[in-house]
Amino acid sequence: MKASRIAAAAAVAGSAVLALSAPAFAHVSVQAEGTAAKGGYAVVDFKVPNERDDASTTKLEVTFPTDHPLASAMPEPINGWDVKVTKSKLDKPLELHGEKITEAVSKITWTATGDGIETGFFQKFPVSVGALPEDADELVFKAIQTYSNKEVVRWIEVQEDGAEEPENPAPVLELSAASADEHSHGSSTAEDASAETDDAKATASSGSTEAADSADSSDTTARVLGVVGIAVGVAGVAYGVTAGRRRGADSNA
Repeated sequence: MKASRIAAAAAVAGSAVLALSAPAFAHVSVQAEGTAAKGGYAVVDFKVPNERDDASTTKLEVTFPTDHPLASAMPEPINGWDVKVTKSKLDKPLELHGEKITEAVSKITWTATGDGIETGFFQKFPVSVGALPEDADELVFKAIQTYSNKEVVRWIEVQEDGAEEPENPAPVLELSAASADEHSHGSSTAEDASAETDDAKATASSGSTEAADSADSSDTTARVLGVVGIAVGVAGVAYGVTAGRRRGADSNA
């Protein structure tokens, strides 16, 4: 009797431990490599885990937001996957680098050419996107995951403020504000370069002045030595003439 009670208690305790330690189900998500600043460009990764023990993920479809369309979206090639970029006409054209854009990427589809994402693995699908909107804090990308057994999971539920996370949440990309340092970095660099140039000019000017002073000093010294040499020479000649006259006078005497 006691043994059965102990066994039952152990079973309940074991179940509780398993329930507490069991990981939450992973889902398709999106995250920037680095930062995704408003008004800028970023590389984002769509992370897709395989949640099935008897099937692999063979297809991923990501729908891009229509309320904040992205004029540019370029996926990175991935071995073992074909990629298709779908564009749609915009109701209101966008302006990018001084040009009007009349269409934007509406969907990107990756299809496995081999086994796809197998059990126990995940895959990242990188995409370069921009320009990111300046009037939004996040972008919602709805995704559809297809398994090799034809099962389809729709990650399309939008998180409501104050509500619990939905069962199949849509991937959300958080946008950050561009920092003042990012805007002023180029200006500061230019000012530093200008200051270094001015210092270099001042150093060169100082060196030129010192060189000129040294040259003037050397020239003056040379002139003085030249004059002294001439004077010595003249004195020598005069001494020689005088000595010659004295020798001549002594001989005549």
